[in-house]
Amino acid sequence: MFSAQEKSPPGTRDRVSVAMYAADPVLRVGVVHQLRQRPEVELLADADAELAQVSLVVVDTVDDDVAALLDRLRLNTATRTGLVVGTLGAGTLQRVIECGVAAVLRRSEADQDQLLHLVRAIADGEGVLPGDLLGKLLTHVSSLQRSALDPRGLSLSTLTTREADMLRLVSEGLDTAEIARKTSYSERTVKNVLHEITTRLQLRNRAHAVGYALRNGLI
Repeated sequence: MFSAQEKSPPGTRDRVSVAMYAADPVLRVGVVHQLRQRPEVELLADADAELAQVSLVVVDTVDDDVAALLDRLRLNTATRTGLVVGTLGAGTLQRVIECGVAAVLRRSEADQDQLLHLVRAIADGEGVLPGDLLGKLLTHVSSLQRSALDPRGLSLSTLTTREADMLRLVSEGLDTAEIARKTSYSERTVKNVLHEITTRLQLRNRAHAVGYALRNGLI
């Protein structure tokens, strides 16, 4: 599915050797064209790909085939892997890092200078991540850690919008009738919703539910 690219013209001896992998020939040609113009980079032929200092994987999204490729590349101790990708969420970012990816660059930002910076950083043993993706990764990992430590598995998705709204009103001191008027639900519905929350999360009462939701950032 993926193939490495042809060797670039001879140049300086201290260039970074790069094997470039892409499923889409359009993506492949674009990145090869950018890197081939730089004397600091040597693009290796398919037969020499395993000898590359840097393996550069260029894709739109990370699917199972891409993850399998990244896993294979991780087994090669001669190379470090970089990923140029169209879209990448926090959960997928964690997955590619677990697959041994050392650096990530968005395709929309992959001009010649950024690609060279990425290749150089990987060759020097550095890691590169866009700042916003790093923030999302840290938030994602923190959420996973909280879920692992919490025997109830409480997370931001535990409460529906209606449930969170009603607990927020409870925290403000409103009783069932007042919550019903505020939310335009019947008192019976309010009681059922609050009972569902305490039962599902194994909490003792409304006050316990409010305290628990506040401590975990749910309201």
